[in-house]
Amino acid sequence: QVHLVESGGGLVQPGGSLRLSCAASGSIFRLDAMGWYRQAPGKQRELVATISSGGSTNYANSVKGRFTVSRDNAQNTVHLQMNSLKPEDTAVYHCNAEGILASMKSHFVSWGQGTQVTVSS
Repeated sequence: QVHLVESGGGLVQPGGSLRLSCAASGSIFRLDAMGWYRQAPGKQRELVATISSGGSTNYANSVKGRFTVSRDNAQNTVHLQMNSLKPEDTAVYHCNAEGILASMKSHFVSWGQGTQVTVSS
């Protein structure tokens, strides 16, 4: 009932930048935390960055100082600006959102399909 669609992935050289975006749509009464997770081949999915509805952020140690998460509450979107990319940042990046459904006033957690980010020369 809540759909998340990511965009902005691709191939970039080490040291380059990419900006990911994620748009939430559907039967949303309220959006709470939104964020980004990533999964590299052979590894478990890990947290990259999250942002609350009030703008409080949380980052994985490996991306602090390089990545910036932001959101537009009016547009139900979340973004991830990734600078100084490293080969170890290569992964499928998934958008995540949780909140309250409009129809049942129940809690939801939704995931996007993911967008590939490849950092390679």
